Amino acid sequence: MSSRREDGIMARKETITMSIEELRRINIVRQAISKCITQKKAAELIGISYRQTKRIVERVRKEGEQGIIHRLRGRRSNRKIPEEVRAKIMELYHGQYPDFGPTLASEKLSERDGIEVDHETLRRWLRSEREWEWQRRRKKHKEWRQRKDYFGEMLQIDGSHHDWLEGRGPELVLMGYIDDATGIVYGRFYPYEGTMPAMDSFLRYIKKYGIPQSVYLDKHTTYKSPKKQSIEEQLRGEESMSQFERAMKELGVIMIYAGSPQAKGRIERLFGTFPTGSVWTGPTYQGDEISRYREPR
Repeated sequence: MSSRREDGIMARKETITMSIEELRRINIVRQAISKCITQKKAAELIGISYRQTKRIVERVRKEGEQGIIHRLRGRRSNRKIPEEVRAKIMELYHGQYPDFGPTLASEKLSERDGIEVDHETLRRWLRSEREWEWQRRRKKHKEWRQRKDYFGEMLQIDGSHHDWLEGRGPELVLMGYIDDATGIVYGRFYPYEGTMPAMDSFLRYIKKYGIPQSVYLDKHTTYKSPKKQSIEEQLRGEESMSQFERAMKELGVIMIYAGSPQAKGRIERLFGTFPTGSVWTGPTYQGDEISRYREPR
């Protein structure tokens, strides 16, 4: 409160404390009262309903700027948990759930004790008593997978969709192969990535280099069937398989699926080392091969 003398009379000037949000609102309400903007526009700017805006405008007209202040300021919240209930919850926590985090503890309080308390509320209480501190869970460090020791232990396969002809022909897919141990590369161009290109390129590879023990590839539908098991397959204990999977099973080749593009980074990086437009020398585009090319070290 502050005071000043006017015409021999002590007049009192009241100081109203407002939040930043209330100051913003009073400015908008003033514009609505002075007809600079409509009340509908004021409601939109404040972010409340038109009816609520009308009530606020009417209060400000009658009470002045004090009418903008929230009616519950200084009062106890209707949602505030009584102190005796809080004390009981904290007693139960310390007695029965001292090793639990706030989320699990709030669930157990509801299930076993019939007490509903939001986990964030419990978290604030525990922090205020320095009983619990949030600890960041460190992600397990992913170590680099060591290369295999021998040629043929693992073969990485992937298809690269790219304008390999630099606009001088159709966009092609390079079915790429790289031996994990030696870095020997094989590739062949096809118009698309699918079952036939995968089968044909793999057949040509094994004719040159033999059957690998395992193949490492992504979960493209060519290599891993997206279909759910049929009843017959469930009864036989079999999984739905793509044609490529069946071929690998018959050849005794183990299929290993990468969980992300980064997991098969070697063959992904390899595609970036091939020069476009001059990789092949044959007169046609489809079917031209890259072979006995070693991965850059």
